[in-house]
Amino acid sequence: MKCSVFDNYGLRLVFDEEVIKTAGQLVSGTAIRDIRVQSLRPPVEKLLERLRKTFEPKFSAGVWFFGEVSSRFHLPYKDDLSIEERLEIAGELSNYGLKAVEAHYPWEINEDNVHLYKDLDKEFGVKVSMVAGIGGDPRHRDAQFGTISSPIKRVRDKYLESTIRGLELVKELGALAVCWPGIDGYTYPLGTLFYDMWDRFEAAMAEALDKVPGVRLAIEPKPYEPAINNIYRNTSDGIIAARDIESRLKNPENIKLLQQGHAVVGLNPEVGHLRMAFEDVAYAYARVLREGRLAHVHLNSQPLGNFDQDLNVGVVGVETVEALIFVLRLYGYTEYLGIDVNPERMPVQVALANSFNAVHLSNGVVDNLDHEAVLEHYFNPHEKRGDLENQLTLARAKGVDTSKFVPKEVIKAWEEKFSGL
Repeated sequence: MKCSVFDNYGLRLVFDEEVIKTAGQLVSGTAIRDIRVQSLRPPVEKLLERLRKTFEPKFSAGVWFFGEVSSRFHLPYKDDLSIEERLEIAGELSNYGLKAVEAHYPWEINEDNVHLYKDLDKEFGVKVSMVAGIGGDPRHRDAQFGTISSPIKRVRDKYLESTIRGLELVKELGALAVCWPGIDGYTYPLGTLFYDMWDRFEAAMAEALDKVPGVRLAIEPKPYEPAINNIYRNTSDGIIAARDIESRLKNPENIKLLQQGHAVVGLNPEVGHLRMAFEDVAYAYARVLREGRLAHVHLNSQPLGNFDQDLNVGVVGVETVEALIFVLRLYGYTEYLGIDVNPERMPVQVALANSFNAVHLSNGVVDNLDHEAVLEHYFNPHEKRGDLENQLTLARAKGVDTSKFVPKEVIKAWEEKFSGL
């Protein structure tokens, strides 16, 4: 392939291609997986190898949407389910590609019920990919002015202690800690002491990570909801927060990880949150991958702007899923693809099956591309005008391997089982 080679002036990585061998593996003595491969700048031949290599999605899903889903506008349309009932569904879905579940600490997963999640792993091989809710519980009255960023000391101290306990559970499970600071932020720009807000949050999170070294935290940015303005509004904010939290770390175990090029603080970008902020999905994920910080992925559908809808994957902005899968494959992503949807009016099994199938379809479109021709278009755009557009059309028209799809008969049976009002 004809491409102009250049000297990447000034780039300094503390690791080399040796990290390819350890990609996706646990770092010894920690709960951190090695994702440094994301930061490599491989030659075009290696990029082609990645694109041509079979990509097997590892699906996870949040137990929070398995049963009753609350809304400020109407009563729940579904019955509430116990954690046991939700995990029973997860076990059933393991037959169709579910590899892990996600849960919030302390209201969905905690010290008293963690044995249920361990039993799920033993019986069905479904692990806990992430423990969310790290940083504070936004549902409580005392969190209305923030959790670990609260200007009220007793509130801040309470949620710092909860964060430490949550991280201890994360380490026990070998999982990822995820912080979606939904209620931390501000209402009015005038009168907000921004430095204090960011400093309080970052200082508390760094302190908690130093108390429980060897775990990875992932920030999940969002522009608004439930806070009028969330503390970290977009992907760039999340990257800056990750750097700022890491700059405060003192524990020798964490310092050693940073010196080896591991991200102690990564990101868990959600497609819906990106599109609420009018971000380009593939671009935003690539920014995180470039830093070696893409610890987890949350997939759903969302129109640009609007309230957070959490629609099934692949029903809005289908091209964004294809572009995202292409970028994940191109840059060596090895972690989970988390489904984060809000199936108010359909069985959760149907919503997840539809989302799995949509990901497989987009992955199939990427398989169908002439990968060399796609990269050739990038390197020689002046000679390949219109070729990429044609490649996409041909890839979408070509038959996709549907053997990994959840069969329509299975989906129909789920629909019929839960069809009555």
